[in-house]
Amino acid sequence: MRRYKIAAIPADGIGPEVIHAGLEVLAALAARHGDFALDVETLDWGSARYRKLGALMPEDGLAHLRGMDAIYFGAVGAPDVPDHITLWGLRLPICQGFDQYANVRPTRILPGVKSPLAGVGPGDLDWVIVRENSEGEYAGNGGRTHRGLPEEVGTEVAIFTRVGVTRIMRFAFRLAAARPRRHLTVVTKSNAQRFGMVMWDEIAAEIAAEFPTVTWDKELVDAMTTRMVRRPASIDTVVATNLHADILSDLAAALAGSLGIAPTGNIDPERRFPSMFEPIHGSAFDITGKGIANPVASFWSAAMMLDHLGENGAAQALMTAVEQVCAAGIVTPDLGGKATTKEVTRAVCAAIAGMNAAG
Repeated sequence: MRRYKIAAIPADGIGPEVIHAGLEVLAALAARHGDFALDVETLDWGSARYRKLGALMPEDGLAHLRGMDAIYFGAVGAPDVPDHITLWGLRLPICQGFDQYANVRPTRILPGVKSPLAGVGPGDLDWVIVRENSEGEYAGNGGRTHRGLPEEVGTEVAIFTRVGVTRIMRFAFRLAAARPRRHLTVVTKSNAQRFGMVMWDEIAAEIAAEFPTVTWDKELVDAMTTRMVRRPASIDTVVATNLHADILSDLAAALAGSLGIAPTGNIDPERRFPSMFEPIHGSAFDITGKGIANPVASFWSAAMMLDHLGENGAAQALMTAVEQVCAAGIVTPDLGGKATTKEVTRAVCAAIAGMNAAG
């Protein structure tokens, strides 16, 4: 039997609710397939730990995670802790410490889910957004001087390296080549940002020559928001900077029906370190504890994790079960339904068991 060591970090807000649901579904999948098992260690890292000990994760946190096969992450952020402290205290140290430079965010309209775009349904919107995840606007370079004085200055320096841009561009072209439409859109802002973004455009053209089967085009990030709304069928695979893709993928999730269904994988393509999988919806303290958090994003993230581990059949089975449940109208309020987190989870587990019964 294949065994995988998984670190679960539920963290804050609805994170514990959706990660618990995801682990329940993963257990059902493992029981159904019978040829793999997940050894899960749940870690209490997050804002509650910060309040008690002054740090969201222990100093040897990365060393502890290094021995894992994958990380299953919930959400980080709390109303009483500044966002830059929570983000830089937990999620970003993991992403950057393990060089998870490819952030992959698939988006499609699931059966039974209604897009806010008129006349757009399942099959009309099927995208993958690739976000450069190690440098750019979130590199952490910059500072503040003359604090509190009229001449106070704050700088946020976006760092783009040829190595960083080349590797994410090659990853995106490779991903596009594996998808049926074989099309990639490179998003920058090279009309106004004439150094780093022009370098992005130039490197894109260089890497495109390695992938003659992939068609590609360029789009300015502001024009891309319009294209996503007005011409969604013209888009397939997208690659963009850390900041641009962060924003575009939230828009993509909303156009697909809800942030509650959107997954992401923080990937180390070279597999030197464990990769991390998480829903993108955040901690959502406005619905924490109400039992109505949408677990679909955590299920989809779990499917991405299984796929990364090589358990492709289990990943597909999980997504089939999710689609069946959504098509049956068993969805949470963010999707217009009345189901609770537990009811959606039970329905997905039942669908998985039904596949098992059917052989």
